Amino acid sequence: MLWVLATLIASVAQTARNAAQAGLTGRIGTVAATAVRFIFGLPFAAIVLAIAAALTAVPMPGPASFGWVVTGAVAQMIATGFLLMTMKGRGFGVATALSKTEPVTLALIGALLLAEPLGWGRMGAIATAVLGILLVSGANWSRGGWRSVATGIAAGALFGLSAIGFRGAILALPEGGFLIRALTVLTLTLTVQTALALAWLSVFDRQALRGIAREWRGSLAAGALGAFASLFWFSGFALTSAANVRTLALVEVPLAQLVSGRLFRQGASARQWVGMALIVAGVGWLLAVAAGQ
Repeated sequence: MLWVLATLIASVAQTARNAAQAGLTGRIGTVAATAVRFIFGLPFAAIVLAIAAALTAVPMPGPASFGWVVTGAVAQMIATGFLLMTMKGRGFGVATALSKTEPVTLALIGALLLAEPLGWGRMGAIATAVLGILLVSGANWSRGGWRSVATGIAAGALFGLSAIGFRGAILALPEGGFLIRALTVLTLTLTVQTALALAWLSVFDRQALRGIAREWRGSLAAGALGAFASLFWFSGFALTSAANVRTLALVEVPLAQLVSGRLFRQGASARQWVGMALIVAGVGWLLAVAAGQ
């Protein structure tokens, strides 16, 4: 059950990274702030990989592993674009809730591409947690058109595909323990994403590049936190199915809601309390299923 600890650490680190990126968004824009996680995360991942290489053999990625990396890297970047489109069309709450349908698509894609066991118990746990997410969002689902719904679900599906790509790349490596495998795939993924982000910004948004260079100090912090969080996400993917990892990660939603209530006196509606209970129940159900395997 080491994947449980890795996932919880990743969730906390990702929250810190999101806070760092939120501060950058107002100064350099959404696209530039998103690219920061790749551009400034790569050096940290490369340094850690170099240190690890002095202690253990680094597995050499073959064509299969590299193919999975490209699939995951590109899917993650496109998913972010769809998420931003959904936020513009239907608002933050609905966009977040729709993208959190990721574990369902993740389980289905994993069963199809990686032959991972699905099972009624696992699907029931995932469906319960996702239903809780939809209730916690507190979103007004009557606002907006079906186009935004489609882009939100597409974002969740592509985030799921990216997680499958990362797990597939890790499993395709010929050797190594879970940590060195995760670190190798993470560094390769960030290399691909950095190259794509720099190419895109150089051609279509040079102003964003100038903003990134101007805010390099804040970008370093976001990049370091992003690389740290990603290392534990990838470690979780190395230890268990991506659907297990991403479903457990949903527990951060009720925790964030509780923190908001305690620190900011932001109350929750009855529907949101039911949603949080369903998330906790779904995650607990998933852990029970995983422990029994």
